[in-house]
Amino acid sequence: MGYFGGYGWKPYVPVAERRRKAARQMQKLGKKGQQFSPVVIEGRTIARTFWGKAWCDNLERYSDYENRLPRGRSYVRNGSVLDLRIEPGEVRAMVSGSSLYQVTVKVAVVPKARWGSICTDCAGGISSLVELLQGRFSTGVMERICQQKTGLFPAPAEIDLDCSCPDWATMCKHVAAVLYGVGARLDQQPELLFRLRKVREQDLIARAGKGLPLASKGPAEEKVLANEGLAELFGLEIGEAVATPAPPKRRGRRPASKTAKKKAARKSKTPARKTARRQR
Repeated sequence: MGYFGGYGWKPYVPVAERRRKAARQMQKLGKKGQQFSPVVIEGRTIARTFWGKAWCDNLERYSDYENRLPRGRSYVRNGSVLDLRIEPGEVRAMVSGSSLYQVTVKVAVVPKARWGSICTDCAGGISSLVELLQGRFSTGVMERICQQKTGLFPAPAEIDLDCSCPDWATMCKHVAAVLYGVGARLDQQPELLFRLRKVREQDLIARAGKGLPLASKGPAEEKVLANEGLAELFGLEIGEAVATPAPPKRRGRRPASKTAKKKAARKSKTPARKTARRQR
C-alpha cells in the first residue's frame, strides 16, 4: 500500500463502496464485450472437496505466505475476486480493492520426471477418471499427490506473483485472495489443476491397469457347466449327437422317350384303319 499525500496511509474504503466502484468499472468493460467469471463463496468455508481443500492446505503450509493469507481469505469471502481464469501455467484475475486490480499468477510446469514418478507411484490406486476428479482414492494415493516439493501442488519457488496494486509485498492481499479463489474454483472444476500444471489427468488412469497379466487359461474344470446342469437349467433333454437322415427325394414322372411316343401314335391310328375296312 502507498501513502496518502506523503503523510500517511490511504483512507479506509468500506467494502460496499469498493464493490460499487468495481461494479461500475466492470460495467464499462462489459460494454466492450469482456466476460467475467467471479469467485462466489457461500458461507465461510472456501473449499469443500478434496482438490479444493488440498490446494488451500498446500498454500497454508508454506511460511512464505502466512502473513498475507488472512486478508486474502477475507477478500475472497466478501466477493472481491470479480474474475478468475485458470489457463495452462497461468492464473489471471481481477480483484476489487481501492481500485480494480489485475492479478497474474504464473505456475511452473511439473517436471516430466516428477510427473512420471507420481504416475508410477499411483499406478493401480485410481481406477477411473470420475474417481480421480471426485478425490475418491486411497490414503496412500492422496498423500503421494499432496507431498511437498515432489507432489502435484506447487511450492513457492514455482510460483511467480504479480499485482497492479501499489503494495510493495510479493504477495499482497489481492494475490492471496486469488490463490484462495483457485481453491474454490477447483471445488467445481478439479480438472483445472491438471491444466494449470500442464499435465494430463488421464495419465494417472492409463497406468492403473499396467502389469496386470491377461488370462491365458480357460476356466477351471469345476466352473464348467456339465450337460446335466444345462438340461436341468433349461429343461432340455441332452443326449448323444445323432446324425439326421437326409430328406427323401421327391418322385416325379419321367419324361416320355421318343420310342414311347411312336408306340402311342401307332396305337391311336390302328382303330381308325380297322373301322375304314369294315365300312368297305
